[in-house]
Amino acid sequence: MSQNLSEPINAQVAILGGGPGGYTAAFRAADLGKKVVLIERYPNLGGVCLNVGCIPSKALLHAAELINDAADAARLGINFGQPEIDLNALRASKDKVVKKLTQGLTALAKRRKVQIIHGHGKFVTPNSILVTSEASNASTVTFDNAIVACGSTAASIPILPDDPRIMNSSAALALADIPKRLLIIGGGVIGLEMATVYHALGAQIDIVEMQPQLIWGCDRDLVKILQQQLDKRYHSIMTETKITKIVANTDGLWVNFAGTMASNPDTAVCYDKILVATGRVPNGKTIGAEAAGVHVTANGFVPVDKHQRTNVKNIYAVGDVVGQPMLAHKAVHEAKVAAEVIAGQKALFDPLAIPVVAYTDPEIAWMGLTETAAKEQGIAYEKGVFPWAASGRALGMGHEEGLTKLLFEPDSKRILGAGIVGRNAGELIGETVLALELGANAEDLGLTIHPHPTLSETLAFAAEINTGSITDLLPPGSARSSVKKLR
Repeated sequence: MSQNLSEPINAQVAILGGGPGGYTAAFRAADLGKKVVLIERYPNLGGVCLNVGCIPSKALLHAAELINDAADAARLGINFGQPEIDLNALRASKDKVVKKLTQGLTALAKRRKVQIIHGHGKFVTPNSILVTSEASNASTVTFDNAIVACGSTAASIPILPDDPRIMNSSAALALADIPKRLLIIGGGVIGLEMATVYHALGAQIDIVEMQPQLIWGCDRDLVKILQQQLDKRYHSIMTETKITKIVANTDGLWVNFAGTMASNPDTAVCYDKILVATGRVPNGKTIGAEAAGVHVTANGFVPVDKHQRTNVKNIYAVGDVVGQPMLAHKAVHEAKVAAEVIAGQKALFDPLAIPVVAYTDPEIAWMGLTETAAKEQGIAYEKGVFPWAASGRALGMGHEEGLTKLLFEPDSKRILGAGIVGRNAGELIGETVLALELGANAEDLGLTIHPHPTLSETLAFAAEINTGSITDLLPPGSARSSVKKLR
């Protein structure tokens, strides 16, 4: 079936995808004087992150935090009573945040004279993209340079029946209702964040994860503190366990498990809903890359160099589609590099660290070298660990379960990595990223005067543990020290 074509649209830079990587690339290229066309398949800019990911999830996580804090206030003698949750109002509040940000992006695009075309774009040649849409005629966008920012899609698993009670993260954020019994498949960041929201709103939570621990890849000592808290709240956390069968019946979704934490494999467990949070798959195979000669891996990733250039010299790629970690803040910085290189500037993407945050309760954040990776790769390191049980601020908040850990190079004492678990860990990790990028060492961090009492001073205390100058605890090596020599 042929499709009517509108007049060709010419651009110096064509951007395929309007998420954090796409709109950042478009805005930066426009600021550098380029004529930009931004192709986005959805009605609003912002991609998964803004519309059905990072932003709405954080709005709901804030609501969950309020509910949990209200309950926790009882220990101070303050009782708010059982919260009354207006699900429609909560959903509207979340949607209002998303709408405000998407409208802001549209306004910024207009001010920068970035032309937005809504539709699904596929390469036709190394210099043209065909954009199709149900709402309008197809359009051809010709370009001097293109930036692929097509993102990723929620992964699925083959044994799932076709049933509306089985959700991905986007459907979970729509907050249609609160199930009494919710199974979350996947104990990574997305699954645990959604567990935080739905548990606070009243759901009984079970989590199943094939790996030996939650948030696989994160240091075990950080995850252990999180899981100790989750074990108190959730009905069941099953690690080293997989699903063998799901049967959809009128009374619920009946699930069989097998593995270390599973009950009898022949005994099925009934759930009202299931959330699949098993990661994301790059969209590299959906953009007609072969027509432009762009190399796409078997897994759907588009390889790039440090200038974000693909194997085709005038086509660049950024964000989830170029590889792990699939994080919005990585996409943003890659996008600026691509736009600047196209504009003739000297730029490359070569960060020493990309921070990762799980907005759970408590939060976990880490950056740079992890202790797990150091051991696996045989990298020498020293560390300083400060327990939040010795933090006046953490104690006053009633959240002394956290810790701050810093890894250092043995000779120079330069910071190599950091991991934090506890309230607001995501806000604290940025200082350690800056320290790593600037080549700071343990003494630099320890001598930096932090305000007291704050959680931020735990970074200085962890450094002082390493240098032996700590006074808030007995120093390592002291005859009375309860802190063992850290290596």
